Amino acid sequence: MKNIRVFNIVANLPEELSGLRTLAFNLWWSWDAEAIELFRRLDREMWRCCYHNPVRLLGQVDQSRLQTLRADSGFLAHLRRVLARMDRYMTEPTWFQKAHDGAAKADMAYFSLEFGIHECLPIYSGGLGVLAGDHLKSASDLGLPLVGFGLLYRNGYFEQQLNADGWQLEAYPDNDFYNMPISPALAANGERLKVTVDLPGRRVVAQVWHAQVGRVSLYLLDTNLQENPPADRNITSTLYGGDKDMRIRQEMLLGVGGFRALRALGFHPRVCHMNEGHAAFLALERVRTMMKEHELNFAEAREAVEAGTVFTTHTPVPAGIDVFHPDLVEHYFGGFRHELGLSRDQFLALGRGNPSDHGEGFNMAILALRTSAKRNGVSKLHGSVSRRMWRSLWPDLTEQEVPISHITNGVHTHSWLSSEMSFLFETYLGNRMKEEPTDASVWEAIREIPDAELWRTHERQRERLIAHARRHLRWELERRGGTAAEIAEAEEVLDPRVLTIGFARRFAGYKRATLLLKDPARLKRLVTNARQPVQFIFCGKAHPEDNTGKETIRQLVHFIRDPELRRHIIFIENYDVNIAHYMVQGSDVWLNNPRRPHEASGTSGMKATINGAINLSTVDGWWAEAASLDNGWSIGSGEEYADLDYQDKVECGDLFDLLEKEVVPLFYDRGPDGLPRHWIQRMKTSIRTIGPFFNSTRMVRDYVEQFYLPCADRFARLTTHKVKAARQLTAWKQHVAAHWGRIHISPAQDTGAAEVVAGQELTINITVALDGLKAGDISAQIVFGPLEAEGSLKRIQTVPMKPAASEPGNAVRFTGKIVCQASGRFGYAVRILPQHPDLNDPLDMRLVHWA
Repeated sequence: MKNIRVFNIVANLPEELSGLRTLAFNLWWSWDAEAIELFRRLDREMWRCCYHNPVRLLGQVDQSRLQTLRADSGFLAHLRRVLARMDRYMTEPTWFQKAHDGAAKADMAYFSLEFGIHECLPIYSGGLGVLAGDHLKSASDLGLPLVGFGLLYRNGYFEQQLNADGWQLEAYPDNDFYNMPISPALAANGERLKVTVDLPGRRVVAQVWHAQVGRVSLYLLDTNLQENPPADRNITSTLYGGDKDMRIRQEMLLGVGGFRALRALGFHPRVCHMNEGHAAFLALERVRTMMKEHELNFAEAREAVEAGTVFTTHTPVPAGIDVFHPDLVEHYFGGFRHELGLSRDQFLALGRGNPSDHGEGFNMAILALRTSAKRNGVSKLHGSVSRRMWRSLWPDLTEQEVPISHITNGVHTHSWLSSEMSFLFETYLGNRMKEEPTDASVWEAIREIPDAELWRTHERQRERLIAHARRHLRWELERRGGTAAEIAEAEEVLDPRVLTIGFARRFAGYKRATLLLKDPARLKRLVTNARQPVQFIFCGKAHPEDNTGKETIRQLVHFIRDPELRRHIIFIENYDVNIAHYMVQGSDVWLNNPRRPHEASGTSGMKATINGAINLSTVDGWWAEAASLDNGWSIGSGEEYADLDYQDKVECGDLFDLLEKEVVPLFYDRGPDGLPRHWIQRMKTSIRTIGPFFNSTRMVRDYVEQFYLPCADRFARLTTHKVKAARQLTAWKQHVAAHWGRIHISPAQDTGAAEVVAGQELTINITVALDGLKAGDISAQIVFGPLEAEGSLKRIQTVPMKPAASEPGNAVRFTGKIVCQASGRFGYAVRILPQHPDLNDPLDMRLVHWA
């Protein structure tokens, strides 16, 4: 059909209700319980049918209802109250202003392939996106000058449907952008902002959309435009869909197009944060832009860009990282690399572990690691796993010293806390819980909540979860054409008085959703115990290409169709943020049993904790930091097995033992008043010990103080005065690298014997022949610690050595001392590193000379 005139129809709101539109287009409402209740009051059933989307709701609510509400003094008072709350939120002084005086010009940009802010904006698949959404929300709460960039998917991630056999099918309904809380971003001339990205033989155009997330702006790129050919219109069709060719185009759009949009909007951030390697191409576009604007060569521009770049990896296994064939990279970046002044091999080396291996693919995580100043895993354990994974990039360092740190994930407390629990916390913890969620002393007041009040609140949450589960099951059966008897039975599944265990996560092999099914008879006895019954609610999606994950879902579904089990174990289809709220708020126990060390962090257990659930988990990801003897239960003690089948067997047994001997008896241990007081004490301990640390306020503060502000300061130092410092640092690095191989270190001399008395000092000397370098170009260190059985050092410590005297032939003698405090078998080694006041980290140069 040709010559279609396109126009938009917007809600016709009476003047008295116009503030509803203002609220609807700022996603602040999504974590304010009173704002959510305001929209619910418009039409409760329609609010549910609109999937809690206020923009769609305002467009569909009947005009007669609006006319009624414009004269409803109670509703208008509610509206004024919420608008005043939002106004105070948007204008009151923030932590960033108070703690860092606003850190002028320390602007930050956060890039992610997905953002999970609310179910009404379905451009997320799971934990990575929800984490990104919580990051933006806490950045808003803290008042950070931060903007987010991502892609706006026409179909988003898939909707899950199970067929009669229990096999997962995928549906991709269209997102209606004009009925979502987003609006087109506008250029300075008032027209819709568009950016372009060059692809082989063509140029793809992307429109920029804007979502307001409290104080923070999120910008999203959309290629579904008439000026693009069909193949390129589909770049923003589906999250994690398509083949490698589609993925590289999506990641080009995110990195290259996202940075161009950033600049077109007038932002000049000092710090860019890449949330996973998907966004790594932005570092190259940033380099290209700096080369062009400041007449730099690649090395000089890279030096400056690296100073202001942060990279967070979420992947604990190499298989989870995007790796592109060299020919595919050359196809899309052949012209781009010419602008960078790089040969094919030089460009591909940026993404290769071994730059000399011409057959090695182009790894996006390696590109990110090589173009960032700060790098981190998302839990303490994941930081260690990441250092082990990428140790080969720093071959002359011990694993402990690989420059990848960690910042443990957290959750946005007020987005995940139920309204009932929020009211309870406000009553007993006061407003300080919102203002200072990281202050452990505030959370100590959890002890003061009466047991009965906490328990009744949690029971209401469980009842609501079960009511939702029954309603959802009925919808699923009606969709599949279930019989009247089956639909009626859905109303009777589960029992709101029974111990309810929740399992909700992606169905991937390492997450072991069916671990309990390895002993089906024991599981059946557990759930059908008449005196102390247990019930399970499972939900989660398998990746569309993961047939193993789909088969896991099918096995689970077939197992729970057993007539003895179907009322005790259920699977809820199409897991999303909305279902997640019911699950984390209503479960008594949150089950998480991945194979260690494959869970990078995990955050669902944190969300469940603040709502009163108790974690039952393997010692992996965040739980390795959080677990104590009285705030949950741990499956095993953090063992790692080479034989995975044996590991599953052992940990399945451990899990059943915990359930049968500790978890279930504790839940049903009731006093004369019917309260499980020992269980409630464990609930309180869990909330009190986990709440103040495992929240995204603490997480974002860590990013600010450990990464963003140091990077912003260094970026500014390197780029002022026509990027003078970056030019000088680059020249110095090249000079040092040219002479490094000709440095000679004499064997270390020490004052000790084969045995040293505890408490004695050991003085160590070396002489370094510097070739064409200066003494100030290097630093010398003693590296010492106890010896492993095979002779390597563990728990190493480093002690700087001082220049003691000049020696003939441009040589310098260094001396240092170590104190031998503990007894046992120890060792030391001596090394030199490059040294310069503008270096981010001497270890980043990958130049280490051992004596």
